[in-house]
Amino acid sequence: MAAKAVKPHSSCPRRDDLLAYLRDREEPAGLAALARAFNVKGKDRTALRLLLRELEDQGLIEPPARRKTASRQRLGPVAVLEITGPDSDGELRARPLRWAEGKTPPAIYVAPERGAARALGAGERILARLTRNEDGSFDARPMRRLGAAPLEIIGVYRQGSGRGRINPTDRRAKTDYGVRAPNRKGAKPGDLVRARVLGGRTGGLPEAEVIERIGHMDSPGAIDVIALHANDIPMAFSKGAIEEAGAARPVALEGREDLRDVPLVTIDGADARDFDDAVFAEPDRDPANQGGWRLLVAIADVAWYVRQGMALDADARMRGNSVYLPSRVVAMLPEALSSGLCSLKPGEERAVLTAEMRIDHRGGLLDHRFGRGLMRSWARLTYRQIQDIKDGKDSRPPGRLGRPTIENLYGAYDSLARARVARGTLELELPEFKVEISDQGVVAGVSRCERLASHRLVEEFMITANVAAAETLEKHRAPCMYRVHEAPDPTKIDGLRDFLKTFGLRLPSGPVVRAGELAHVLEKSAKHSTAEIIHEAILRCQSQAAYSPANRGHFGLALRRYAHFTSPIRRYADLLVHRALIGALGLGQGALATDHGAGTPWEEIGVHISDTERRAQRAERASMDRYLALYLEERIGARFQGRITGVTRFGLFVRLPEFGADGLVPARHLGDERWHHDAHRHSLEGMASGTVYVLGDEVEVELLEANPVTGGLILGLTAHRPVARRNPMKSKRRAGPGSRRGSAQKRGRKR
Repeated sequence: MAAKAVKPHSSCPRRDDLLAYLRDREEPAGLAALARAFNVKGKDRTALRLLLRELEDQGLIEPPARRKTASRQRLGPVAVLEITGPDSDGELRARPLRWAEGKTPPAIYVAPERGAARALGAGERILARLTRNEDGSFDARPMRRLGAAPLEIIGVYRQGSGRGRINPTDRRAKTDYGVRAPNRKGAKPGDLVRARVLGGRTGGLPEAEVIERIGHMDSPGAIDVIALHANDIPMAFSKGAIEEAGAARPVALEGREDLRDVPLVTIDGADARDFDDAVFAEPDRDPANQGGWRLLVAIADVAWYVRQGMALDADARMRGNSVYLPSRVVAMLPEALSSGLCSLKPGEERAVLTAEMRIDHRGGLLDHRFGRGLMRSWARLTYRQIQDIKDGKDSRPPGRLGRPTIENLYGAYDSLARARVARGTLELELPEFKVEISDQGVVAGVSRCERLASHRLVEEFMITANVAAAETLEKHRAPCMYRVHEAPDPTKIDGLRDFLKTFGLRLPSGPVVRAGELAHVLEKSAKHSTAEIIHEAILRCQSQAAYSPANRGHFGLALRRYAHFTSPIRRYADLLVHRALIGALGLGQGALATDHGAGTPWEEIGVHISDTERRAQRAERASMDRYLALYLEERIGARFQGRITGVTRFGLFVRLPEFGADGLVPARHLGDERWHHDAHRHSLEGMASGTVYVLGDEVEVELLEANPVTGGLILGLTAHRPVARRNPMKSKRRAGPGSRRGSAQKRGRKR
């Protein structure tokens, strides 16, 4: 039954009332029916007709069919879209501004605007003409912008011909900006500036005015400053937070377990500056647990120093996490805590929250308990150092440590590793790269990070403690900020299945896939020359991990419940879990406030800290790209072997394995012909020549451009060697989801 219209004050209805009426109707309504419903008469019918036309132009209602109008429930030839930002392949994506609740909108790829002064940014709204593709996705060609344009840009100030100009650091920007002399605000050539976009033009360019000089582009760390500013990452703490951190003092033993004689050690990267976890293991003395182990994971007791309502807490929550860039760390907490009282430095007494766990010889978690303690780290070990001790390359453990302490850690790890394999954990091994930065800000070198058994040892200890934390909070029905990782989208799995077939690899049919099945594929692909690209294809299929007070499990780790407990110095989620544990177990001060129960905005906090995590990842990736471009700038004209890691409508992304750098081969450099892009198979085929480029193909490329300001690399193809396929029955090569990016270097990677 049609909804009854509410008569507006004026004869012609308001647009919101009209849209609401159309959404509630089961059948379309023509102009006459709408006029009757809203009692529109005489000349006001013309106003109603114009309003309907306006709503149609904006894509909010269907075009009239036999003079009927309906609220839009599907995409037509024209729609209002909201830009969501670039995807992993670098293509600009959008979603319909209005879409049925609970329905997944189709993929929409936005074509670049011709002659636009500025690239579209996330959050902007456009009116676009849509073309439907065979795979159900849409190509959108912008007709006009509807939302307000971002008013600020970051760029490098240049001077020439008596007029200033700004080169934006955003590689999607289509033009420079002109700056009149009065708007320079003291900016000098080479200065990195933040500028406001004005309405006019000067010298044929859109006009801008400088509002902040950030530093000089050639100064040490300028590249990291670009990444921080571009992603709105705060670099300075509030005055209150600094004062509170400075006033903090060491804790006393009272009310804590004395762990100072337990040989707890920290294990981190060589360049780590904060140490928030320490570990210990020994054989379980319980005769009923032969071959089992007792584990102790001690975590910095940040909740003792950072309480709800403090300026420290407000700053930490706003930041969400620490950000690790090649030349600096933007910590979540002031240095007095992050590198001081909350850092488990060797030989210094530190307050900790502990997880004591018992596992059997297969790595199964038998029981666990949490408490507060006072510890003194026996040693600060690096991953390489402890591995050399285990392998016999260094026979003398530091300080008072004996070899049995190290052997016990590896013994417990062996049991945990068996449990990991048994439950079918997804083990993605992707290379990580590190850039060495000199004091002058020059890239001294690029190296691939080692992946040692000691890295996995620490990860397994941390994962076990994280599981124990989630189980404890569930048992006590206390709030928990889970780390959730949902199963992959079935559509992506279909594409991955096709891709794997071209290598003779199989995934069971059906929309649901288990982590163990993907792990089996990874095991079988280990001897492939394209093993890395298979790992990346599987990675690109994964849902993005996030924080949520609702438990939805962790697909990649094959765990039913999982929370982050082990890094409260650098992750706000862990601090929340600490507070919840302290409150649930009655461990004293620093507990979660009683008004932060189920009815509080933990959902909002989860969304916020998930966003800040992704913001940090974008900054880390962008900074890495710019440093790599700076390093390769002197190698323009050189040729490199590479592999296609992304296929888009506008060209190919190629990775240079020697550096972990990704560059774009524009379609115009592939030949003077039209190219057909198959998004499902991630292939690009020449319509005239029949040449096909597919994810994973090996290519030789020439470096044509390297831009440290934007981090962009432009490559030219010199030779193409298609990857040999094991399934020659396919008439066309198929490819699955690909990744444009390599993993950014992280410090002390612990899940």
